[in-house]
Amino acid sequence: MITKKIIIDNIKTIFYALVIAIVIRSLFIQPFYIPSSSMEPTLLIGDRLFVTKYSYGYSKHSFPFSPSIINGRLFFNKPKVGDVIVFKTPADNRTDYIKRLIGLPGDNIQFINGDLFVNNNQILKSRISLNDKIYCGNQTINVNTFKEKLPNGKIHNSVYLKSYSFQNSDNFIVPSQHYFFLGDNRDCSKDSRYLTSVGYVHEDNLVGKAQFIFFSSDFRIGNIFSFWKWHKTIRFERFFKKII
Repeated sequence: MITKKIIIDNIKTIFYALVIAIVIRSLFIQPFYIPSSSMEPTLLIGDRLFVTKYSYGYSKHSFPFSPSIINGRLFFNKPKVGDVIVFKTPADNRTDYIKRLIGLPGDNIQFINGDLFVNNNQILKSRISLNDKIYCGNQTINVNTFKEKLPNGKIHNSVYLKSYSFQNSDNFIVPSQHYFFLGDNRDCSKDSRYLTSVGYVHEDNLVGKAQFIFFSSDFRIGNIFSFWKWHKTIRFERFFKKII
């Protein structure tokens, strides 16, 4: 009897812990891992970050497996240009992407001669570094690093290939209730410019706002089974770093 009671108590404890974890993950905060280089230099491969779920309200995508328990979005707070946001890609409503919000509903977005325009106004950018090297997939590329100032005054860093491979684009007109996203690694990012794979993101697909990095390591150096090699990959300077 005692053994049976202990087993039942343990099952109850595990069940309650799972319920609490799901509630916290769905309503408050969720950790994410960065697997790609599309947001360098802001986010690096191996960064672990916290995303707040309550920032923009809740939809079915706020919950694990996106169950159809919410129609539309509850307690919706509109995101601001420049926010770094996790969203479900419209192509499958399942895959998590993280990008920077550039265009709001009704905005016109266009690249002209390698420069970004929003509503026919060129986004101001000042070059802060030459010949930087960042990742693009498993390769390194030579880039120029800029500070960009968005229409609402939000400033962030972005990088462009020295050859400005993405020179010109169509004029993207953001539909109602949709948003336009770009990666900070402008020439190595699959984002809203690619309409068939990402495109415009509906407000219901927003998952949450990226807030800060709580852990960072580079999987390309060493391995976790060698403590010394693994130790050298940890980026201590990025612990609890606010995302801008």
